[in-house]
Amino acid sequence: MLEYEFETVQCESGGYSLFGGIGLETERHREIILRRGAEGWRYAGFVPKKQRTGGFMESIELIFEREQGGQA
Repeated sequence: MLEYEFETVQCESGGYSLFGGIGLETERHREIILRRGAEGWRYAGFVPKKQRTGGFMESIELIFEREQGGQA
């Protein structure tokens, strides 16, 4: 059986989007995925946690899974 954990990542304002104006970006996701992988977790995907009405995600939740008992 699999167990799951979630970790929230904030999307920062910065850069420009293709449609003009300021875009949203994340950088912390890479360090989180690498750290969790070293702990035996597999990255399973993400879901928006907080989203603006225009569709821009302000925060996301990274989803990690592993076999119960800590073995990937």
